[in-house]
Amino acid sequence: MSLEADFARIAPDVRLGENVAVHAFVNLYGCSIGDDTRIGTFVEIQKNASVGRRCKISSHTFICEGVAIEDDCFVGHGVMFINDKYPRATAADGRPQGERDWQVVSTRIRRGASIGSGAVILCGVTVGERAMIGAGAVVTRDVPAGAVVAGVPARVRAGAAACAGGCRE
Repeated sequence: MSLEADFARIAPDVRLGENVAVHAFVNLYGCSIGDDTRIGTFVEIQKNASVGRRCKISSHTFICEGVAIEDDCFVGHGVMFINDKYPRATAADGRPQGERDWQVVSTRIRRGASIGSGAVILCGVTVGERAMIGAGAVVTRDVPAGAVVAGVPARVRAGAAACAGGCRE
């Protein structure tokens, strides 16, 4: 494992695979990271999140609880995942919300998918195998395998048949 330990916070409950590279100013707790994955600077990965093998997680990305990223995925700079459909700071009685006051909504990124820089992935969606999310897209619904999506909200720009050999625009 390559680790800039002086400037990374890795909790003891993190499961790191072989040859994982973790760069400076990273915060990992309660998550699992697969073999040969690279985690960029200023990344946070929360408890009950998982990142597969041979992934690249670029700088300034936030992967929250409930997100599962399969093998061979690319996550660009500044990607944000959301895990709560109705976020609030306080409960109905005015006290600060705790874990029992809301429900995590899971998100799955299938094998080989790529997510462009600055994308926002809302909770409850599945991004299909080898799908490509354009930079700055806001993904509000499932993305089919092999599709290219872009925009706000993200819409399919090319289908699985058009991307069979790998999309290039």
